[in-house]
Amino acid sequence: MDFTDIIRQTVLLAFPVLIAVTFHELAHGYVADRLGDPTARLAGRLTINPLKHLDPIGTLVFVITRMIGWAKPVPVNPYNLRNPKKDMIWVSLAGPVANLIIAVLASVVFRLLLNLPVSPFSDLGQKILDPLIRITLITVTINIGLGVFNLIPVPPLDGSKILMGLLPHRQAAAYSRIEPYGFFILLGLIFLRITDYIIVPIIILIRYLLLGQ
Repeated sequence: MDFTDIIRQTVLLAFPVLIAVTFHELAHGYVADRLGDPTARLAGRLTINPLKHLDPIGTLVFVITRMIGWAKPVPVNPYNLRNPKKDMIWVSLAGPVANLIIAVLASVVFRLLLNLPVSPFSDLGQKILDPLIRITLITVTINIGLGVFNLIPVPPLDGSKILMGLLPHRQAAAYSRIEPYGFFILLGLIFLRITDYIIVPIIILIRYLLLGQ
């Protein structure tokens, strides 16, 4: 792959990644705010400005894998929530659910673009339609990947908070002790390619259900 191809791929990835991470974190903050915790709003994180939500390492993983990655977590104070244990489940689910909704919407746009009466060999088809189709396809994949990946029950991912909300208090407290090591566990899962065997097949299945390919 030459430098021009790298630039082209980066441009095609930019919009899907920014949309995915922005609405993932915005959803967390919005639901937390609705359930009584204004921390994200006071921190300026209830915004569609993607620069507020990007995590450098998580974005790099997106670029490398083109499927999985993570954003900078929205600050949430569970003690402000009306029912901290139960409400944290909803706050944590909000991000992955937002991504799956975007994936569904993007898949609809993808199918509509494919059925436009435009020749793929025309100037309009090659210069506008083809890039749009590629971007919507990547948007579907990236959002499925972010949503599914974040459901892994390893801190700091959303799945760990969902699991702690479902576990009895004693077991949840014991599980929370792995939190200081969660990031290293997560990197190990990625670089040992364990996530390739667990997460990627799920992503491919959902993508097939939405796109038929």
